[in-house]
Amino acid sequence: MNAMNVAGAHLCRLAAYSGPLLRLDQFLLDPPHNLLVQGGQPRDIRGADLNPAGFGIGWYAPDGATAAYTNPFPMWFDVNLPPLARSLFGRLWLAAVRTAALPFTAVTTNSLPCRDTQLIFLHDGFLDDFSKLRRTIRDFLEPHIEAEIGGNSDSEHLFALLRHLLLDDAELSVEEAVVEMFELLGGWLANGRGLLNIVVTEGERIYAARHAVNLECPSLYYTIDDEAFPEAQLVASEPLTKSEFWQPVPPHHLLILDPAEPPELLAL
Repeated sequence: MNAMNVAGAHLCRLAAYSGPLLRLDQFLLDPPHNLLVQGGQPRDIRGADLNPAGFGIGWYAPDGATAAYTNPFPMWFDVNLPPLARSLFGRLWLAAVRTAALPFTAVTTNSLPCRDTQLIFLHDGFLDDFSKLRRTIRDFLEPHIEAEIGGNSDSEHLFALLRHLLLDDAELSVEEAVVEMFELLGGWLANGRGLLNIVVTEGERIYAARHAVNLECPSLYYTIDDEAFPEAQLVASEPLTKSEFWQPVPPHHLLILDPAEPPELLAL
């Protein structure tokens, strides 16, 4: 991504893990190019003065309920995170660190991940002229979904839009809803710009889209062969390790990671 793409934007570095039971710090903090490093020294964002801002982690509790831990301040600032990360185990983790153009404002309600009773959602990017687009999205939503939007970020509105599409058609799959959401956004943005990398899960599969409108797509990589994560599937904005088995998700594609199936790529 060049400087024009990120100037003034609030971007994220994302990562998700699905596989054998894993302690959180082994996913979030131990890899040499972990999200904390990516937030301050991203390899694939150039030409902007960036710094790690807020962060968040999503997972599923033993009873199947979605759970999240968020902080609007940088990850290194949270003294509670290392002992927490050494104490939590899971088979599925999602995490994001906000990479904000200076200066940034800490807003708790806008922290990723977004979640409801079933879905956990991450977004890396921005939408041009969002103050106007926000009204378009809200007018499209069912009133009860609009009422549940707790903050004012573009990410929360994208999550609300995805939830609306899934609730509006019970037979719609997650991948079909993502495709429909991007088609709507492409029409609403018209000549505007949007960076639209997303990661979403319903607790089994991980769906990761590398997409943009009128811009170069943000980076996104995946692996099923990293020796640091045996028998696991991972996706991340940038490879977490130096393993040669990380490969880029093609631009304008949706990656589906299923524990029981090989990775699947769908053109958007």
